[in-house]
Amino acid sequence: MEIFEIKDEFIPLNKLLKASGIIDSGGIAKLIIADGLITVDGKVETRKRCKIYPDQIVEYNGQKLKVAKK
Repeated sequence: MEIFEIKDEFIPLNKLLKASGIIDSGGIAKLIIADGLITVDGKVETRKRCKIYPDQIVEYNGQKLKVAKK
Protein backbone atom coordinates (compact mmCIF):
# COMPACT_ATOMS: atom_id res chain seq x y z
CA MET A 1 0.00 0.00 0.00
CA GLU A 2 1.30 3.42 -0.99
CA ILE A 3 1.07 6.48 1.24
CA PHE A 4 0.14 9.84 -0.29
CA GLU A 5 0.65 12.92 1.87
CA ILE A 6 -1.54 16.00 1.60
CA LYS A 7 -1.01 19.46 3.09
CA ASP A 8 -4.65 20.49 3.22
CA GLU A 9 -7.57 19.08 5.19
CA PHE A 10 -8.73 17.00 2.17
CA ILE A 11 -8.12 16.39 -1.54
CA PRO A 12 -10.76 15.80 -4.23
CA LEU A 13 -10.74 12.20 -5.47
CA ASN A 14 -10.03 13.07 -9.12
CA LYS A 15 -7.05 15.23 -8.13
CA LEU A 16 -5.72 12.53 -5.81
CA LEU A 17 -5.75 9.93 -8.57
CA LYS A 18 -3.84 12.20 -10.94
CA ALA A 19 -1.38 13.60 -8.36
CA SER A 20 -0.51 10.14 -7.05
CA GLY A 21 0.16 8.80 -10.55
CA ILE A 22 -2.46 6.04 -10.34
CA ILE A 23 -4.18 7.66 -13.35
CA ASP A 24 -2.34 9.57 -16.09
CA SER A 25 -4.82 12.41 -16.62
CA GLY A 26 -7.73 14.14 -14.94
CA GLY A 27 -10.05 13.27 -17.83
CA ILE A 28 -9.35 9.56 -17.50
CA ALA A 29 -9.77 9.82 -13.73
CA LYS A 30 -13.25 11.30 -14.17
CA LEU A 31 -14.28 8.48 -16.52
CA ILE A 32 -12.94 5.75 -14.25
CA ILE A 33 -14.70 7.27 -11.23
CA ALA A 34 -17.98 7.60 -13.17
CA ASP A 35 -17.74 3.93 -14.22
CA GLY A 36 -17.63 2.89 -10.55
CA LEU A 37 -14.10 1.44 -10.70
CA ILE A 38 -12.79 3.31 -7.64
CA THR A 39 -13.43 2.35 -4.04
CA VAL A 40 -12.95 4.56 -0.98
CA ASP A 41 -12.68 2.62 2.27
CA GLY A 42 -14.08 -0.42 0.48
CA LYS A 43 -17.17 1.28 -0.99
CA VAL A 44 -17.64 2.21 -4.65
CA GLU A 45 -17.35 5.97 -5.15
CA THR A 46 -18.78 7.68 -8.25
CA ARG A 47 -18.43 11.34 -7.20
CA LYS A 48 -15.37 12.79 -8.95
CA ARG A 49 -14.91 15.54 -6.37
CA CYS A 50 -15.53 13.36 -3.34
CA LYS A 51 -13.44 14.75 -0.47
CA ILE A 52 -10.71 12.33 0.58
CA TYR A 53 -9.38 12.87 4.11
CA PRO A 54 -6.29 11.52 5.90
CA ASP A 55 -6.51 7.83 6.86
CA GLN A 56 -8.91 7.01 4.01
CA ILE A 57 -7.90 4.26 1.58
CA VAL A 58 -8.55 4.58 -2.16
CA GLU A 59 -8.28 1.51 -4.40
CA TYR A 60 -8.18 1.12 -8.17
CA ASN A 61 -7.26 -1.98 -10.15
CA GLY A 62 -5.55 -3.66 -7.20
CA GLN A 63 -3.57 -0.56 -6.22
CA LYS A 64 -4.23 0.79 -2.73
CA LEU A 65 -3.42 4.32 -1.68
CA LYS A 66 -3.66 5.60 1.89
CA VAL A 67 -3.93 9.35 2.38
CA ALA A 68 -1.91 10.91 5.21
CA LYS A 69 -1.54 14.45 6.57
CA LYS A 70 1.85 16.04 5.88
